[in-house]
Amino acid sequence: MSVDGWNTLLVLGGIRSGKSEFAESLVADAPTVRYVATAPAGDPEDTEWAARLATHRARRPGSWTTEETADDPRRLADVLAAAGSNDTLLVDDLGGWVTVLLDPAHQPADDTATVEELAAAIRASAARVVLVSPEVGLSLVPTTPLGRAFTDALGATNRAVADACDAVVLVVAGQPSWLKPAAAPRTAAVPAQAGPGQAGAPEQPAPTNGGAPARATGAPETALPEVFTPAAAPAPTPAPAEQSATWAAPTMALPMVATGLVIQPGMELPMPDDYAGPQAVDRLTTLDVPGAGLGVLERVVGFAGATQGTPTPAPWGSVRVLLLHGDHAGGAAAGTVPGESARRARQARAGRGSLARLAAESGAELQVVEAPSSAPMEDGPALTADEVDSALRYGWRLAEQAADAGVQLLVLAACGAGTEAATAAVLAATAGAEPPAVLGRVVTEAGEIDDAAWMARCAAVRDALHRTRRSPRDAKDVLAELGGGDIAVATGVLLGATARRLPVLLDGPVGVAAGMVSRDLAGQARHWCLLPDHGGQPAVRLAADVLGLTPMLDLRLDLGEGATALATLPLLRSALALAATLPVHPSLGGDPEDEEEFVEPEPAGPGPTTVEPEFAEPEPAGPGPTTVEPDERVAVPDSPGRRAD
Repeated sequence: MSVDGWNTLLVLGGIRSGKSEFAESLVADAPTVRYVATAPAGDPEDTEWAARLATHRARRPGSWTTEETADDPRRLADVLAAAGSNDTLLVDDLGGWVTVLLDPAHQPADDTATVEELAAAIRASAARVVLVSPEVGLSLVPTTPLGRAFTDALGATNRAVADACDAVVLVVAGQPSWLKPAAAPRTAAVPAQAGPGQAGAPEQPAPTNGGAPARATGAPETALPEVFTPAAAPAPTPAPAEQSATWAAPTMALPMVATGLVIQPGMELPMPDDYAGPQAVDRLTTLDVPGAGLGVLERVVGFAGATQGTPTPAPWGSVRVLLLHGDHAGGAAAGTVPGESARRARQARAGRGSLARLAAESGAELQVVEAPSSAPMEDGPALTADEVDSALRYGWRLAEQAADAGVQLLVLAACGAGTEAATAAVLAATAGAEPPAVLGRVVTEAGEIDDAAWMARCAAVRDALHRTRRSPRDAKDVLAELGGGDIAVATGVLLGATARRLPVLLDGPVGVAAGMVSRDLAGQARHWCLLPDHGGQPAVRLAADVLGLTPMLDLRLDLGEGATALATLPLLRSALALAATLPVHPSLGGDPEDEEEFVEPEPAGPGPTTVEPEFAEPEPAGPGPTTVEPDERVAVPDSPGRRAD
């Protein structure tokens, strides 16, 4: 079976909702399937009904066997009871079964007892059973007695069968929404589009085709890296410049989450709230703001409202930075200093460098992740297929770990060699970009432009694209042939974060390349991403345009991937804090006499807070400047605009 965690499943759906196709996809990989057909043959002159039945038969693989129960509705319970533990049964559907049950040819009959027999057989069945049933309880009440009898009987049947089954899913317009989770231990939260799916929710059964990821058993998992919590740097002192700041020791590594996920195209993951985001932006026009408002920062309020599912989003509190370190060999890394990326990773682990310092100022955690190294793309695949699957699962688990730890925002960072060339190759394969147009200039440590290195990178991308010109362009092939380890892990992070409704800040080539690849695996992932700034990089500009991610700012900071997002984070938090705490303007119903003390919104984040000092008489000014210790009281002299109490 494709899905673990359940033995019996009820698939509900309306007419032409895709419920039968969805149910068939769940058992597609079973060695043998017994298709139990319940519908009566119907009127021979009803060609439309005959065509429907023919369509159903044509979809069944030749290895499936078909069993008819239309002559006797009680026989369905006998079929389920007689099935063994190695059998897989697909019953399609209970609507036809109820039709036969109510047929005058079977009257008088005890309908209630028959339904109870079916529910008992489902509970006792040792086989894997998938039952399909129409959901008619949402339609109008029929105007005929026979129509009302059918809807009542089918509704009672659906309730009894749903209670007997391990899991229940409702298919609406081809989209599965899990109504009843599987009674299995939670190993990873893989939410559906509706119902369960919040952080910490029970595990959901996942369909193979067009649904959330299925599971693979027996795959070894790599331990997740430890999480650092950098401490803020002390105030500047006259000490020598080479004196380094004191940083906190790393926190204990969080528990490993062994998911065993099978990540594949067409996954159905959650979308942000379509209504809460616009409502959060509309609410800004009612606030008591002296000026014209938040300007372009209104977009961050809309993004936070949609991802948090509320028109009054709170500033992100717990933030985690994932620094991906994975080098690309060959011409992609032309012009880079050997060992430079490893030095940056060690620097971050030690709590030094721009990324760690900005993380400390923002109160963010820092997790350095070693991604698989990538072979020269111009000579052969950057990764094997197994390495791609492992990297995707690893990234998913990193996002799972963050969500389980209460993280509210992820920042995706990278420091590998050759990431710009790998991103150019991915954009060429997924968006038809011209590599020279999206490959930025190569700048040496001395600040000089290295045209020879730039041409070597272009040649590597050109040769890789020529080598793969007849290769498939699906997500996993692009990652294996061109993307490499860091982009594969980043793609897994985006998918896992989407599954757990966790927003992500992007600002560099690896993040946007992962966003491009993730479109084929789960198109919902890009809606959980925010791009604070493009950093002046042409690849980021193009990918953002394709993904529909409008940069919030145009600062053109180039501090390393991830650092720009952290540099803008305080501004984004400030916009959310204002949107969450400002009162409504008096002209729109706000209380003009409202003088309640400002309360910091929850969660307010781990950043510094301001404490109003007690007033004290000023000391006489000395002959020169003095240094005030951090824990001393600060004397504030009287001024025309301030009165001492």
